[in-house]
Amino acid sequence: MNTINNPLIFKTMKKIILSIAVLAVIGMTSCKNQTEEKEETTEEVNQIAMTETTFGVRGNCSMCKRTIEEAANSLEGVATASWDVDRKQIHVSYDKEVVDEMKIHKAIAASGYDTEQVAGDEEAYNTLPDCCKYDHEMEMNLAEPAEGEEGNHHEME
Repeated sequence: MNTINNPLIFKTMKKIILSIAVLAVIGMTSCKNQTEEKEETTEEVNQIAMTETTFGVRGNCSMCKRTIEEAANSLEGVATASWDVDRKQIHVSYDKEVVDEMKIHKAIAASGYDTEQVAGDEEAYNTLPDCCKYDHEMEMNLAEPAEGEEGNHHEME
């Protein structure tokens, strides 16, 4: 008896091959869904680890802004840093597992600027351009810009 021409064996082989193909497709789809779930979980963890803080930093102008932000952003773990010229405050988003808030204060102070917790390095302060030499008694972390201060700063060249 020739097995290739036997319709029963041919039908059975066809079912087996079709079943294997269906299982392979289901397996690949399942793996794809697991990969997508893992990527979403990683993104959620990254968002959870970020901490935000706002604190006062003395300074005068857009040149100060650039220096202060560069000092904060130079630290590993700092995602964003934005200093408000008028309110004399910086808003920082950072990974608290990598860097702590005091390190951010110290980095800014090392560039010559006083923060609420750390006095600016005097040598660095003395090398700042004249327009950036702020009053060491100036208020910082203001709820609103000081009277007459809003927009009273020059643009960077």
